[in-house]
Amino acid sequence: MTPAARVQAAIEILDDILGGQAAEKALTNWGRRSRFAGSKDRAAVRDHVFQALRCQRSHAVLGGSLSGRGLLIGALRDQGIEVGSLFTGEGHAPAPLSEAEQAEPRNFQSSAEAKDIPEWLWPLFSRSLGDEAIPAAEALRSRAAAHLRVNLRKASRAEAITRLAEEGVVAEPHAASEAALLVTEGARRIKNTESYTLGFVELQDAASQAVVEALPLQSGMRVLDYCAGGGGKSLAMAMREDLALYAHDAAPRRMADIPARAARAGVKITCLTPEALAAQPPFDLVLCDAPCSGSGSWRRDPEGKWRLTQEGLDELVRLQAEILDRAVAHVAPGGYLAFATCSMLEVENGAQSRGFLDRHPGWTAVTEAAWRVHQGTDGFYVSVFQRPQSD
Repeated sequence: MTPAARVQAAIEILDDILGGQAAEKALTNWGRRSRFAGSKDRAAVRDHVFQALRCQRSHAVLGGSLSGRGLLIGALRDQGIEVGSLFTGEGHAPAPLSEAEQAEPRNFQSSAEAKDIPEWLWPLFSRSLGDEAIPAAEALRSRAAAHLRVNLRKASRAEAITRLAEEGVVAEPHAASEAALLVTEGARRIKNTESYTLGFVELQDAASQAVVEALPLQSGMRVLDYCAGGGGKSLAMAMREDLALYAHDAAPRRMADIPARAARAGVKITCLTPEALAAQPPFDLVLCDAPCSGSGSWRRDPEGKWRLTQEGLDELVRLQAEILDRAVAHVAPGGYLAFATCSMLEVENGAQSRGFLDRHPGWTAVTEAAWRVHQGTDGFYVSVFQRPQSD
């Protein structure tokens, strides 16, 4: 495919997404229709689509319309590329620009529009981040770096870097976590390397790893990952200490990959259904990596930025509080409850933690930490509470 044909393909896919189709489904459908497209073509088209979604508001302004065509015109202008060089109408290229499309774009009408944040969310986003709001919003407009977690049970970080280099993946240590790597070259090769398939490394954001390092883990603890999902933090905890580690999710099907991932990593994680959890004695530490807005990871899921509504955020905040209150029953006297989100919004983080302490007198705050998306990781938050010896 020519560069212009890739742009046209992205335009068609974006129109499907703007019409209500999920991005991954739209990309998959295009791929099935386009057997002629090679791996580099598919990667390039995917990059066009996701960058347009990250910058949907500003690119619509720069391109003159909220459409696949408008977004790609805006994207090219944002990058300083001459639009007419690709919009030629020749072969599979997009049609030439109309007179209206050639007009000078209007000015941005707000910081939210210029920095690609929903207008309704900007006041909360700004209050939550203060002076960091603009750099955080700007960071969300670009692609996230690839981070790896080294399986320290199998290799040191230096050894993992050497192994990966031999397989065409260049990585360097990341400061956020002792096991974290930043991939600087060959990110798309990772899942095909033996380092990955044999469990020497896992894909995991460095801040997600740092959340685990902030937990008061001690050898011999019984630990419950209460909202385990695919088990990323369970696996990271398994690297740290000699733990009796359990994973639970309200929707057990989300944990389907955990047994295979644990076997690959050479660790044991016991998955519990809600019924099985009810029969367990209390745990020394319970981690609630709660459902959230995902505002700290919108680079990876830009659709989430535009799907979120005030009503949806209110429901997430209510659900987080409910999860924390339910998790209390699974914490042993003197044990710990940790609350984590991949959000940068205060209403989901500090305010949620303060609300928990207000509802549970006697519990104490042990630690609180946050990571910002413009500081080299996804945006994450964690707070840890300790239960009194007797309630």
